[in-house]
Amino acid sequence: MIQNEIEVSTQILQWRCIESRMESKRLLYGRFAISPFRKGQANTVGIATRRALLNEIEGASITYVAIEKVKHEYSTILGVQESIHDILINLKEIVFRSDSCEPQKAYISIDGPKKVTAQDIKVPPLVRVIDNTQYITTLTEAISLDIESNIEKDRGYRIENLQKYEDNIFPIDAVFMPIRNVNYSVHSFELREKIKEILFPEIWTDGSLTPKEALYEASRNLIDLFIPLINSERKERTPEMGERKESNIPCLPSQSLSVDMEEMTKDTLFKHIFIDQLELPARAYNCLKRVNVHTIYDLLNYSENDLVKIKNFGKKSVEQVLEALKKRFSIDLSNK
Repeated sequence: MIQNEIEVSTQILQWRCIESRMESKRLLYGRFAISPFRKGQANTVGIATRRALLNEIEGASITYVAIEKVKHEYSTILGVQESIHDILINLKEIVFRSDSCEPQKAYISIDGPKKVTAQDIKVPPLVRVIDNTQYITTLTEAISLDIESNIEKDRGYRIENLQKYEDNIFPIDAVFMPIRNVNYSVHSFELREKIKEILFPEIWTDGSLTPKEALYEASRNLIDLFIPLINSERKERTPEMGERKESNIPCLPSQSLSVDMEEMTKDTLFKHIFIDQLELPARAYNCLKRVNVHTIYDLLNYSENDLVKIKNFGKKSVEQVLEALKKRFSIDLSNK
């Protein structure tokens, strides 16, 4: 366990981890301090951050498995201690970390007698098993067991449709939620006769990412949600003098507003938004990665003509990038 003294910033907003511990391979804990907030702000940020952590963080899970010569999930296999249904439940509990946006295959090919655990799962390079000791089943006789698993990355829950699967393939209601729990508390203090607040978020994860990584990703996802609002504000046209309509929106200097938002969007926000948010097909995504385009900021340094010149980056991929930028961030790269 790591504990540090809390240093309260009296100027710009700052954060630091003040406590971190591993309760088990599948349970990591972190506590953070974020300050200073004006009165009421800490609770606003705490609510938004908690919801983003619980609902917006991606996780990896098995979505279906294939077992040869088995017709339905309530079957039993001679020489296997558990029923197919119990094996599926145990596989559902396996915690993975996946660094791929594409579905990945994992395999179990084992000969008995043997106790089968997560250590016996052969995973691709982009997937990692968090706890190798997680139990799957026991082979009580000298038989072979072959299981193929499909691992995907997503958010929230997914209830599979049984009818779309063939025989020998068993869907699993996947849980893509690496965050176990989130709490926060707010503490007030006085600074120069003004009331300031400190926010203390507490995060528990399943071990597939650290609480620090989870806080970073949740913050980035919240930024992504507000970017379209920033861009839509920039697209508003100021009416001619004499044609101005009544509005409840406070009037601000349009020139300084445009400049400030342009600088904030390009120089700050887009540097922290990865191209994963564009949800591009694998070919376009991999081509951009190969030329070191990792963030939206990196991508904005390319014109439409520059994209065409990227190796194996065809016209269709260019169109997919332009469409994604326009749809997600209201950016028209074709005019660059």
